[in-house]
Amino acid sequence: MPARTILVIEDDAAIRHGVVTALRFAGHTTLEAGDGPTASRLAERAECDLVLLDLVLPGADGLDILAAIRAHRPTLPVIVLTARGDERDRVKGLTLGADDYVVKPFSVGELLARVTAVLRRSPERASGAEDLALPAGTADFARREVRYADGGRVELSQREAELLAYLARNPGRAISRAEILTRVWRLDPQGLSTRAIDMQVARLREKLRDDPAEPQVLLTVRGTGYMLAQQPAAP
Repeated sequence: MPARTILVIEDDAAIRHGVVTALRFAGHTTLEAGDGPTASRLAERAECDLVLLDLVLPGADGLDILAAIRAHRPTLPVIVLTARGDERDRVKGLTLGADDYVVKPFSVGELLARVTAVLRRSPERASGAEDLALPAGTADFARREVRYADGGRVELSQREAELLAYLARNPGRAISRAEILTRVWRLDPQGLSTRAIDMQVARLREKLRDDPAEPQVLLTVRGTGYMLAQQPAAP
């Protein structure tokens, strides 16, 4: 994997130094923040490929920083790094859009493995995705529309575009309904009905002109969820 730039947000200087040293040894470039204001500024403006985010910071709450990242940089991967082990904190972090959650104390090997895993599956979230060739035409994520080969076009809702982009970044992988709720809709899947996702997929198939009886683009994976066909036929 090529070297990436990783923003390490951690108020404990010793832990931050250890994490930064390990990341640099692994070939990555690092940026550092030890307090809330610095973390907020770098998270908003710095060029980086991933954020390691401590939840307990002087001058800011890490969950507020996570929410701001998701609002302004929705494609930026974030691994929450904290001593908080309470399930409610983990759920809230994941609901706000964290890509992974590592509880202190942790080993360097575990952290590097999680960083590698998140970076591998993160040619990022919904915005910035390339156009997707479809049997009926092209999905344009920047314009949030499908352009048909016959010259017609139809607008995609924000959630439809986000769902399609997420599936497009994971072609050939079955995505569970719970993962869609957590990673695309930023909701805690516990106790929520997944019928809304099925209805969303049905509407999306209609806009993609993907036959629900024999879909070629959005495939149903029985007992799991949905999957984008590995290489949907181009127009």
